[in-house]
This record gives sequence, C-alpha cells and structure tokens, in this order.
Amino acid sequence: MKLATLRTANGGTTAALATGADSYLALPASDVGALLGQANWRAVVEAADGEAISNPDFAPLLPNAGKVICCGLNYGDHIQEMGRELPEFPTLFAKYADTLVGATDAVEVQGSGRVDWEAELAVVVGSELFHADEDQARQGIAGYTVANDVSVRDWQNRTLQWFQGKAWDRTTPVGPVMVTTDEAGEHFQVRGYVNGELVQDGNTRTLVFGPAQLLSYISQFTILRPGDLVLTGTPGGVGMGMTPPRFLADGDTLVTEIDGIGRLENRFRIHAHAEATV
Repeated sequence: MKLATLRTANGGTTAALATGADSYLALPASDVGALLGQANWRAVVEAADGEAISNPDFAPLLPNAGKVICCGLNYGDHIQEMGRELPEFPTLFAKYADTLVGATDAVEVQGSGRVDWEAELAVVVGSELFHADEDQARQGIAGYTVANDVSVRDWQNRTLQWFQGKAWDRTTPVGPVMVTTDEAGEHFQVRGYVNGELVQDGNTRTLVFGPAQLLSYISQFTILRPGDLVLTGTPGGVGMGMTPPRFLADGDTLVTEIDGIGRLENRFRIHAHAEATV
C-alpha cells in the first residue's frame, strides 16, 4: 500500500491511502506518523471508509517525526568523489522535523549561495526498536519514501560538525508517499535532476550500510519509534563533488525520484545575502 500525508481544506492534515492515480482515501489519523503509532494501523487502513481526495496537496510525509537521522557517505561512488575511504561505521547526523517539506513545496534559503542536492532513499520506522539486531530492524521497517538531504555547504564546512549545514528549516523534501515493505522492492534506483538535467543516478545495491543495518546500528544508542525517519545517504553526483563545484541557483527546480516509490519536484528560492557574523 501507499500512504501519504495530505493538507486538507480546513488547514490541517490527514493520513491518506493511495487508491489510484492522484486519488486518495482519508484515514483516521492526522498524518502517516500518527497512523503508524497505532498498533493496529494496517487494520485501520484496510477498514478505511473516509473521504475521497483528488488533486492531493502533499504535506511532509512525517511532519512530526520524533527523530530524523541521516547517514552520510554511504554510497561507494559518493565516498570516492568526496575523497574519503570506505567507513567502518556509519557517519550519522540528525535533523529536526522543522526541516521537512512536502513533495511539491517551494524551498527558500536565505543566507547561502552554496545550496547542494542529495537524492536519497528514506526508511520509515514502523515499530519500536532498541538494541535491535538486523532481523528485528528489518521487521521494524514500515516502508520507504523519497527524500532530498538538501545541504548548505558553506555552513556545513565551517566546522568538522555537519549539523549547521544540514538542519535548515523547511529545506528537506520528503514524500510524496510511503510504500509499505510488502509492496516495495529490495533495491531502488535513486535519481536527481536539476532543471531537467540528470545529475545523480545510483542504486541502493551499492550502499555500504543497508536500511536494516542502519536501523540496527542506530537502535544501539537511541530508541527508534513508529514514524521516525532514517535517510540512507546519497549516490555520486552532488554539486560539491563537481569540477568546478556547482550549486543550486534562484529559480532552479530540483527533482528527486525513486522507481516504484515516487517523485519530488521542488522549486528553489535562494537569497545569498550576507548573514550576520558571531
């Protein structure tokens, strides 16, 4: 099944079940994360008889995610283009739910002219995981979605810690849907386009740490709960790795797509004015 979080006419949001092309059925939960928090969420979906919704307005899939954890340097080709060696352990960083936007939302960045793209497969947690082994972690995956870990490189590179370049509010598109594991494939082709030009094209077969490995590893130090989100890393082709480096410009359109899951299309408004100094 495919689940989405849609904006409603009254200004709220609702979880929804995809029933066909641009057709959805409202579910009794405010968003997909809230739905997954119900122990019997699959039965709730199967019994759905809510309002039919066409021409959906996609909200962030998990607008209130308790944890958004990302893995950097997880594709072999991307590791090489960044001049690094294969890692022994995952390189992790966190975002807040405030960073998330919907599948077709505009993205506005003020204070940087070095905004980069990172097309990614994201994993949605479906059950509580703590000190989980890989089999338990695999069973704890509710489904998969599309994300772009848009990165503000000048801020990211100010220090050895990446956080300040990764956690900008309303810069991380996620969605449009979550595809449940029973309908998703095992490997995914991840692509990114800037103004229609293909810039990233990688397969999750080449991940150093796969989804179950990542969830298991993360669960050793922090509990994962239904509705949490884990981004698995980006393939080669990011702007910072190009010669010369290339970044998004005001008015650019960034498309992120994964076969079998869906497509994000986000237009950027970038204002690279001088920011205040500390």
